[in-house]
Amino acid sequence: MLMESFVAVMALVAASIIEPGIYFTMNSPASVIGTTADSAAAAVSAMGHPIAPEVIVRTAQEVGETSIISRAGGAPTLAVGMAQIFSHVVGGREMMAFWYHFAILFEALFILTAVDAGTRAGRFMLQDLIGAFAPRFRDTRSWANNLTATALCVAAWGFFLYQGVTDPLGGVNTLWPLFGISNQMLAAVALIFATVVLFKMKRERYAWVTIVPAAWLCVCTLTAGWLKLFSADPTVGFLAHAAKFQAAADAGQVLAPAKTPAQMSQILMNDRIDAALCAIFIGVVLTMLVFGIRSCLTGWRAGGWTARELGPAAPEPAE
Repeated sequence: MLMESFVAVMALVAASIIEPGIYFTMNSPASVIGTTADSAAAAVSAMGHPIAPEVIVRTAQEVGETSIISRAGGAPTLAVGMAQIFSHVVGGREMMAFWYHFAILFEALFILTAVDAGTRAGRFMLQDLIGAFAPRFRDTRSWANNLTATALCVAAWGFFLYQGVTDPLGGVNTLWPLFGISNQMLAAVALIFATVVLFKMKRERYAWVTIVPAAWLCVCTLTAGWLKLFSADPTVGFLAHAAKFQAAADAGQVLAPAKTPAQMSQILMNDRIDAALCAIFIGVVLTMLVFGIRSCLTGWRAGGWTARELGPAAPEPAE
């Protein structure tokens, strides 16, 4: 959570130091600014941010790209901004291409390590969950158990990724609306666990360090999750958005950005997937919160240290 906050601050700083004309050239769709430096310069200048075509071409050349037009998204904007900052410290304009690709690599590795850590954590949780019904599956020394759980986790996020990239809205829209909520919900759960550990270690006087941010994250993420589920505004609520498109589909209408009835069905399915996942996330956080409070109270009432770590579960002997 803290590292991602630092990256967010870096992205804001990078976006702030980029010349506005360059920023809007990079983040405006091609349908608005065209695909050439001349058309982009004219469109962006008309927005109130004067820029010459030569500046657009030169910036692309300096960062080692053939074009920066309509390169929407956080990664290119962050990379151009960081390249401009770092080049003023080391290397000058001759090093801008190096720093640009360094920033792109940094962000790609950051995302890949997050996916790797999430898959590993998901595998542990899945083995523990299935192990409640099939105790042998908890044995983390078994390659078969580990590979099966890992394959299930990869298949799950692979399915959502496929759904996202085939979304008529464009981009990874199946996952993106939930990413901020679920990401910070995970931080809230981690802080709840840390609070429980402090109570079990009889270190209650330090628990405010984790209780305060955990409470803040629970309030923010649960409120956001509730709004994403039940807001009557179709631009906010998944269910409201699905109801709007369902009504249109029943009437034989096709709403933008869908262009065919099949794409209407795709949007409806994505909305329902988002709503189901959002409800599951809220349920998980509330469950963790309730059991976390119970565990804290148990640890607080205990006369001594109650924290203990379990080793890998051994398979049960055959009958």
